[in-house]
Amino acid sequence: MIAAVVLAAGKSERMGRPKMALPWGDTTVLGQVVATLVHAGLDQVLVVTGGGQVEAEQALSHLPGDWPLRLVFNPDYAAGEMLSSLQAGIASLDERSEAALIVLGDQPQMEARVVRSILGAYRDAGAGLVIPSYAMRRGHPMLVARSLWAELLALRPPQTLRELIQAHEADVLYVTVDTPSVLQDLDTPADYQQHKPLN
Repeated sequence: MIAAVVLAAGKSERMGRPKMALPWGDTTVLGQVVATLVHAGLDQVLVVTGGGQVEAEQALSHLPGDWPLRLVFNPDYAAGEMLSSLQAGIASLDERSEAALIVLGDQPQMEARVVRSILGAYRDAGAGLVIPSYAMRRGHPMLVARSLWAELLALRPPQTLRELIQAHEADVLYVTVDTPSVLQDLDTPADYQQHKPLN
């Protein structure tokens, strides 16, 4: 069983409004992220909320009720550290989960085929970390096997996920992809205008 932890607890300060609820095609930014994960075959999708919690929940309210979706609130979101949201999500996963796909909630450009390639690489190789790479740059989403969760949960600011990756560089499986979408997220109004669908 592989679960996704979607980090959607940010305060959207650079965007100026709750970016998870921004329109994206016929859904929202966060709705598109969740839909992509479900269609890619994730067993569970856990969304970590914080800043803009109400808006994030509203952004998901129209999704089918039978999707494997669950929300968790990160009470420490105001500290502005992504690490606390990641840890809140990991700590809340089903005990049957053998790996977690770490997903940025503001990455609606994410492609289901890329997600499936990451999941497939993990199932084939069993690596502790599986990370997409475009033009020699690490991207998201990235997969962390359960064997590394205790170490991840033990990280403390100013440590980040980067320290975990560096400590286990020999155990990283990089999946080369042909799309820059693994590097793109939506931080500013300009980002949103540049990447949002035309329809």
